[in-house]
Parts: sequence; C-alpha cells; structure tokens
Amino acid sequence: MQIQDVRVRVCFNGRGDLGIEADVRVDGKLGRALSPSGASLGGGEAVPFVEGSAEKTVAQFESYKKRIIGFDAADIDGMARLLREIDGTRDYSRIGGSLAYAVSVAGAEAEGRARGVPLCRVIDPRSSVLPFPLGNVLGGGKHASDLSPSMQEILVTAVGAGSVAEAEQLNFAVHRSVGRRLAKSLSYPLGRGDEGGWAPGITDEEALLVVSEEAARVQDEKGRKIRVGLDVAADSLYDEKKGGYYYRSTGKTRSREDQISFIGEICDRFNLFYIEDPMHEDDFDGYAKLHSALKNTLIVGDDIYTTDPERLKLGIKGKSTNGVIVKVNQIGSLGEAARFSRMAREHGQVLTASHRSGDNEGGHLAHFAVGFGCGLMKCGVLGGERTAKVNELIRLSEELGGTLDQSWMVS
Repeated sequence: MQIQDVRVRVCFNGRGDLGIEADVRVDGKLGRALSPSGASLGGGEAVPFVEGSAEKTVAQFESYKKRIIGFDAADIDGMARLLREIDGTRDYSRIGGSLAYAVSVAGAEAEGRARGVPLCRVIDPRSSVLPFPLGNVLGGGKHASDLSPSMQEILVTAVGAGSVAEAEQLNFAVHRSVGRRLAKSLSYPLGRGDEGGWAPGITDEEALLVVSEEAARVQDEKGRKIRVGLDVAADSLYDEKKGGYYYRSTGKTRSREDQISFIGEICDRFNLFYIEDPMHEDDFDGYAKLHSALKNTLIVGDDIYTTDPERLKLGIKGKSTNGVIVKVNQIGSLGEAARFSRMAREHGQVLTASHRSGDNEGGHLAHFAVGFGCGLMKCGVLGGERTAKVNELIRLSEELGGTLDQSWMVS
C-alpha cells in the first residue's frame, strides 16, 4: 500500500541521546519508529545525523519528503534503494542514517498494521521461528566507568528454556544472583552500566568467574541449561600506541597473538559458547584463526561487519566467523539489514539481532529478530527499553505460534 504521509521529529532514547522519530501513515494506520544509538561503534556504521545535527537532519527532510509519499510501503528493498538514491553517499551523511532507520521501519510497521499482520511478516511473510533472548548480566568497556571490567558484556542465554518467557525469567535469575553475590563481596555500592548489566570494579577474569558460577547455580536450581557468552568489543581495547589490546582492569597490554591465545584460554576455562568482536574490526585473519580453533564456539562479528554486505563477503571468503550481529541502524535502512541477513543465512552464519546501548522503549527488535531469522536476540536484561523487546517477543510467540530456534546451538 502507498505511504500517505510522513512526519519526523527529534526525540530521546533511554540514555538521553538524541534520535530521529518518524510517523508514517498507510491506509490511515500509523507506524512509528525512533532511532537508537550506540556507544561502541564500528568504523563502517552509517552517520546518524547530517553534519552532526539531529535538528538539521529533520529540517532537511522537507526537501525530499514528497519522494517518499506515495511509495509502496510493502517494498522494503525498494525503500532502501530510494533512500540511498536520495542520499547519494556510502554512509548516509547527506540525509542521516537515523532518519533512514526511522522512516524505513515506521513505513514497514504502518504497512503491517494496514494489512493486519505484524512487522516481522512484512519483512518475511513466512517468519515464525523465535530467537532466544541473550542478556547482558555484567559488563564494562564503553558501557560503564573506567573502574569496571575492560571487556564490554558478559552474556547469558537459557538454551534449555521451553518458552521466551521462561528464557527471560532465567536470565533475570542469573542477573539477580550475580548482583547478590557482588553486593556481599564489594565494599562500595554496586552500580549498573548502560544496558543494565552490573558494573563492579573487578578484573575481566574475576567477572567471568562470577557469572559462570552463578549461571551454573541457577541452572542446577531450575533444571534448565544456561550458557555464558562474551562481547569483548576488542576495538575499544585496541590501542595502536600501546601496540596491542589494553586491558584497563589489569593494566596489561596483549599483542595480537597474545589476544588470540587469551580468547582461546577463556573460552576453554569458562566454557563460553559465544564470543563477539574478539579482535580488531579489520583483522579478518585473526577472527579466522579463532573460528578454526574454537569449533564449539560461535565467533560472532559485529564491528567487523557493521551489517554491511560488502564486509560480510570478505568474512565469508576468509571463513572469519560463524555468527553475525545485525543492527538495522548500523547500515541505515530496514531493507539493507534484511539483505545482509539473507546473505548471512545463506552462508551458514548464525544471526543475532542486537539492541544498542542507547535504545528506546519500542519493541521493533523482536520483529527484526523473527523477520531476519535470528537464533538469538541480544537485548540486555533490565530496564524498560530492554524488557520492551522481550515483552514484544512474548506477544509474537502467541500471535505466530512459533517455537524457539534451536538449530544454531553449539555443543
């Protein structure tokens, strides 16, 4: 159906950062989307605003708004091409990636509401398989203070759960158990980072030990298998002047080879099923070495790909990963993220749809995860902008009658 009207405005996400919100009407039905923002950014991400200004991004929209009105909202690939044509740059620097995100997502949502189907079915009419929630229990990096662990997120997912609701309850249980243990052992008030994960002043290995032991405790109590993963966010650690990866929690710098060895060691020691961004974003060969060595671990690329099909082609060719992160706002539009996801699935990559540290109260991520065919949905654990994603996934599980996707699981 044709887009009848579009309005855009400046709004705020859960971290207080500026974002672009779009209202799109199709057959009288409203779709609304607000762009998120990240703290840990890959080098290839779309530029969020025109000349760094959200206000200028909105003001400029009036000059090309007429090209969007009348467009077929069901054609998400065509909308992506139209936005690229209007912009004319590689990184959306002329219209702003945040605006491309908001307009493309709101348009698809309005189309779904006009047809009486969920957004995920606009993305893929056959979609029904549900992802497991992947939650940030303890973290540091750019999501917390300099006293917190160096690595960004220690994650859990309840692969033994029988439903989305049970999986999230188990993630909550681990989060609470970790919090109680840390509160007893620390001499200062325990805080949380941007995504709701605990952010204590301990080393990375101490943090991994705490989460692994508490996940095992909850697993034994509930009788449901829970796995632990890690987002290293290695780009945030890499310091060219220091000659390697600098770990602030210990003051230690690891060379490239030391980093590869260290990642292998902690995967074995803590039985990690998932490692995200273990190396610098341009070290495709370093990723490939880990992929080759760690047969039972998902080696997941985020900053290395930034949801860009051209970078994904390099990773596929070099056998760099067996898992990818998909973030719509990294590439700009919904249609481009859908194309990336199709390519990743065709080449055997396990998909994880991910939130951003500066996210909003909407539930669109759940629709992305189902529509793109993701095995995991990385959405944090606590905070309204985090639970909104899981709550929407629970609603989708009722509407679609789908089952949790276990096909991606590693031993």
